Amino acid sequence: MHWIPLTVVALYIGALFAVTAWARRLSRRSGSGLVGYLLAGRGLPAGVAAALLAGLAVGGASTIGVAERAYTVGLSAGWYNAAWAAGAFVMGLLAARRYRRIGITTLPELFERSYGTGARVLGVAGQLVLQLVITSLQYVAGGAILSSLMPDVFTLRSGMLVTAVVFVGIALIGGFWAAGLTNVINVLVIYAGILLGALLTVGRLGGLSAMAARLPAAHPGFDLLAVGPGLIAAWFVVMITQVHSTQAVIQIGFATRDERSASRAYLLGGLLILPIGFISAVIGIAAAVLHPGIVATEALPRVVLDLPPLAAGLILAGLWAADVSTASALLMGSATLVCNDIIRRFFAPALSPAREQFVCRVTIAVLSVATFLLALTVQGILRMLLVALTLATAYTLIVLMTLFAPRLCRRASASWTLAGTMIALAAWQLAPPAWRLLPHPIYFTWLVSLAVFFAVPLFDRRPIVASCPG
Repeated sequence: MHWIPLTVVALYIGALFAVTAWARRLSRRSGSGLVGYLLAGRGLPAGVAAALLAGLAVGGASTIGVAERAYTVGLSAGWYNAAWAAGAFVMGLLAARRYRRIGITTLPELFERSYGTGARVLGVAGQLVLQLVITSLQYVAGGAILSSLMPDVFTLRSGMLVTAVVFVGIALIGGFWAAGLTNVINVLVIYAGILLGALLTVGRLGGLSAMAARLPAAHPGFDLLAVGPGLIAAWFVVMITQVHSTQAVIQIGFATRDERSASRAYLLGGLLILPIGFISAVIGIAAAVLHPGIVATEALPRVVLDLPPLAAGLILAGLWAADVSTASALLMGSATLVCNDIIRRFFAPALSPAREQFVCRVTIAVLSVATFLLALTVQGILRMLLVALTLATAYTLIVLMTLFAPRLCRRASASWTLAGTMIALAAWQLAPPAWRLLPHPIYFTWLVSLAVFFAVPLFDRRPIVASCPG
């Protein structure tokens, strides 16, 4: 019966490319240069931007990953998405208006305005590591979803290739408008698939109470703190940190119509992100009842395979939509960094708008090939992912200080804080586990970032260039 879920996925892909074709016309109206193509001419409505943010946040880790963890720790695994939502809320309330007001395209651009060229170069390097690593993981996640749920149709690599063709095609054809509008579809499909999976599975077990009664004795079930308060706190610190300093996340605010739209986009996006983790966790708990003793990574796929083919197809499309939506936004963010902060800044500052858009498309194509090849070394990528996410501490500290406390900043603050945090991360990775006194590297990098930032004024008295309007 694989033709039924395959048909559902094919219809979903068709809908994505139909919307992409429409988005291409909107992209042309927004202008032919970098801003028109990679920032939608700074004209995204709040609702589209919110869907883009939710699609970026809700990927394989927020669905399959949460269900996998919930298989052993129960509903508390859903705090992962709650932490993401908290980051979006803080961004919407605290910094979104200020970001949109200063009219920048990338974070490294802000660094150069205030701290000089060296800070911009370091900023680009760290951001590209962060985003290209996570983009690479989306190929693997997409391939794993297709191959695990339709093994007679897809292998892991053929599933990776189909995933790449879809989200790369969306980015190449329609630019940031396409990423935004297709994510409206993606979010609808994600919710439809995950909700359907949870409702059918819980109904099959006789309701939540009956499901809880059938859990293994040691399973924490619906205990919201079972995963551990320390890890939950670390998730919140990581997500609130990275949402202020990851190019793909903040670029959504840069692309909105105005300051008010930027703030509303993050607040609405947070509301869309919040429930998905707990719904996915319910499916993971159900898997613990239905399939005790399996490998935890199989929790959600096993539950889906138990359902009727049409329902399985809808859920498959929802899971795959989560992956595609994350990948397209990340790819656009990385292309913006390369085009704006490397090519336009150092090699071709006087390109015409048409040539600039051509360069952007070529950049997306090159990054797509590079990240696909990187995805083939997935074990190394998974180790690098922790490093990449934790690096966001230095970016967040520098940005927030620049925007809200510029008198505390010095010309060397950005370069030294970024470099110090990178060295600290390398030391953490190389140190024996017994030497790691803190429960998560995010705490260590925050301590190092703060120490370095506030030590810089001891030897550098030069104030930064005030380039951010209040």
